[in-house]
Amino acid sequence: MTATINEVAEKCGFDPSTVQQVLSAGIGNIPMQTIRKIMETADEVGYTGKPHNLGIVYTEESGRGLSHPFFVLVLDAFKQEAEAHGYDITFINHKVIGEGLSFADRCRSSHLDGVCLVCADFESREIKDLVESGIPCVTIDHIFRRVPAVLSDNETGVQDLVEYAIKRGHKRIAFIHGHNNSVVTRARIKQYRNMMDYYKLPVPPEYMQEGLYDDIELTRTLVTKLLMLPERPTCILLPDDISYLGAQDAARAMGLSIPGDISFAGYDGIPLSQALTPKLTTICQSTDMLGKESALRLIALIEDPASANRFPSVYPVKLIEGGTIAQL
Repeated sequence: MTATINEVAEKCGFDPSTVQQVLSAGIGNIPMQTIRKIMETADEVGYTGKPHNLGIVYTEESGRGLSHPFFVLVLDAFKQEAEAHGYDITFINHKVIGEGLSFADRCRSSHLDGVCLVCADFESREIKDLVESGIPCVTIDHIFRRVPAVLSDNETGVQDLVEYAIKRGHKRIAFIHGHNNSVVTRARIKQYRNMMDYYKLPVPPEYMQEGLYDDIELTRTLVTKLLMLPERPTCILLPDDISYLGAQDAARAMGLSIPGDISFAGYDGIPLSQALTPKLTTICQSTDMLGKESALRLIALIEDPASANRFPSVYPVKLIEGGTIAQL
C-alpha cells in the first residue's frame, strides 16, 4: 500500500489539509517553500497519488437516506475527517442490476481500503461475511468481535431520562423502544428495566412496546394504544426524536396537552427537537464525535493494523431539559 496524505503530513510537519491541497494541485496561496517541502517529502515516503478510498455501508430503513437528520450529521463528520487524511468516500450498493455482488465483492471490486458500517442490518449473513472477509471495518452502534466500534453511552442516556422523569414526580413511565435486534436497543431496554427496578416502580407488560426507529406512523399507533390503557402512563420514553412527531399527533388527536396531560422524552438530540414547541426533552448524542472517531479508528486499522485499537469506544451523552416532561 502506498503512503497516505496523513503520512506525508506527519513526516513534513504540515497540516493534512494543506498537504492534500498541494498534492492535488490546488496550491492557492501556499508559500513555495512549503510546496517544495511537501513535494520532496511525498517522494521520500513513496506517495504515488493513488486514491485511498473508504466505503460506507448505510442502509437506513426509514427511507430518509442522506436526509436523515441524525445520520447525515454523523456521516458528514466521518467524511470531513476521512478527507482531511486524504481518503475519498464511496457508498456501497451491492444491489447493482445485473451484478448480484455481495458487500465484500463490491468492496474488493471498488479497491476500497476499509469500510464503515452504519445503520446496517448487522444480523444479516452478508454483513457478517463482510466483517469476516479481512477487509478493515469499523461499526457505529454495533459490536463485532475484534472489529473497532464507536457507540454512545446508551446506559447513561436511559438512566438520565428515567431519573429525570422520576425527579419530576412520574411513577408510571412507559417505554417505546426500537427493534430489539441491535446492541443499542438491548442496552436501552436493560437499563430501563434496571432503573425502574432500582426505584421500585412497576412495569406492566403493556408499558413496554416494541416500535421501529424513526417510524412516525408506528409510534402514533403505539402511543394511542398506551393512552387508551385504563391506567395510562404519565410519561412515555420514545426511541428517538423523530418518533415524537407521531407521539405528538396521537396525544393531540385525543385532546391531550403536552406536557399538561402526558409527558414525552426523545433520544438523539437532533436540531429539530429543539425547534418544536415545547422543546423536546431528550438525550443528545455527539454526531460529530461518532463520525470523526469512526473515521479515525478505521484509518488507524488500515495504516497500522498491528497496533490499532480493536476495542469499542463509548462516548458520553447529555440530557437536554426541554419542556415535554411535566412537574407533577
